[in-house]
Amino acid sequence: MKNILIVVTSASQIHEEKQTGLWLSEFAEPYIEFTKAGYNITVASPLGGQTPIDPSSLSDDLHQEIRDTLIHLKNTVLLNEVNAADYDAIFLPGGHGTMFDLPDNAKLQTLLRSIYEANKIVAAVCHGPAGLVNAKLSNGRYLVEGKRITAFTDSEEHAANMATYMPFFLEKKLREAGSVFIAAPDWTAHVEVDGNLITGQNPQSTLQVARKVISNLADQ
Repeated sequence: MKNILIVVTSASQIHEEKQTGLWLSEFAEPYIEFTKAGYNITVASPLGGQTPIDPSSLSDDLHQEIRDTLIHLKNTVLLNEVNAADYDAIFLPGGHGTMFDLPDNAKLQTLLRSIYEANKIVAAVCHGPAGLVNAKLSNGRYLVEGKRITAFTDSEEHAANMATYMPFFLEKKLREAGSVFIAAPDWTAHVEVDGNLITGQNPQSTLQVARKVISNLADQ
C-alpha cells in the first residue's frame, strides 16, 4: 500500500478585493486517480484546517466527481505535523495561492528534500512548483538544479491576466534556480519527468502528472 502526501495552499487572498486559493481540479483529478489506484492519501497545508478554493476553479459545468473531493479539503493536516518517512510520494497541486505561502515554507522544504533524497517521488503541477523554487538538497544545491522541469509559464501568466498580481514569475524563478525549464505552447498538456521529479505545466497537464506518479510508483 502506497502513501501519498498532497500539500495544498492555505493562502486565500491576493489582496483585499481579489481571492485566490487552490485550483480545485488540480487537487481533485489526482486525488481521484490515486484513490482508484488504492493509495492512502494525506492532505496537508501550511495552516491546516479548511483549504481556500480559488473561486475561478468552481465553474457551473464542473463534474460532480470533482466537486465531491471538496470534503477532503475541509480539515487538512497541519504541515508541521507531517513526517516525510511515512510517504512514498509528495504531490503539490497549484492555484495562485501557492505563490504566496509555499515558496518560503521551511517545513515543506524539509519534506521535499527528505522525500527526494530517499529516491521517492516529488511531483507538482501548474503553480504547485512554487513550492520547489527555494527547496535545496543536503549539499546546498537547489533541488531543481540541472533537472528538466515545467510549470505554469510566464506566457500563460500574462495570458491569464494575473502577472501583475504575482509576487514573482514562476518560470523565471525556476530558471534562476538552475533548472532546465521546458515550456510548451500556452494551455498545452505537457509533463516533464526527470528521475523521481515529475512536473506538469498547467491544469490541462494534471491527469498526465497523476498517471506518471502512479506508473513510477508501480516500478518502485
